Amino acid sequence: MRRLMLWRHAKTETDAPSGRDQDRRLDERGHRDAAMIGDWLGRHPPFPDLVQVSPAVRAKQTWELAWEVMKEHAPPPQVEFSAELYAADAAQILETIRTASVTDPKHLMVVGHNPGMHELALMLIGGGDAAGRQALADNLPTSGLAVFDFATNDWNEVAFRRGKLILFVSPKLLKQASRD
Repeated sequence: MRRLMLWRHAKTETDAPSGRDQDRRLDERGHRDAAMIGDWLGRHPPFPDLVQVSPAVRAKQTWELAWEVMKEHAPPPQVEFSAELYAADAAQILETIRTASVTDPKHLMVVGHNPGMHELALMLIGGGDAAGRQALADNLPTSGLAVFDFATNDWNEVAFRRGKLILFVSPKLLKQASRD
């Protein structure tokens, strides 16, 4: 069994001072949301063994803020910054995921960007949580996290329509659940 966690970076500023998209930073809400998901992750093992992160500033910040909250509950994962994740489509992200077969983590997290992350999440679903599928159908929002299990021991066998969506969580859903 392999677990994949697809996590879209948190909310960002509209423009970076440099004018470069890769330099866009998290805004205030993004900081709060990344920490909120990090807190949730820290209380819901299993934890990632390997985290593949886009080199964009917003993706790095998302992971770093989450890790600050998670680290009191989780062992440190291996972290790789993968240029292939920036502006990647679903097929490119899937190829990056398959490179995990080299180190063979049981639990892999990918921190990246839409539209590729959302497209991949939809394409991986072969069953699982119906409410999560419905919530994920229209969008993978900023700080949205989709968790999949695959009935394989080889990352090279992770493929479209083979994933079981275990859950979908976002800051909005967590806030709604805390009010109920």
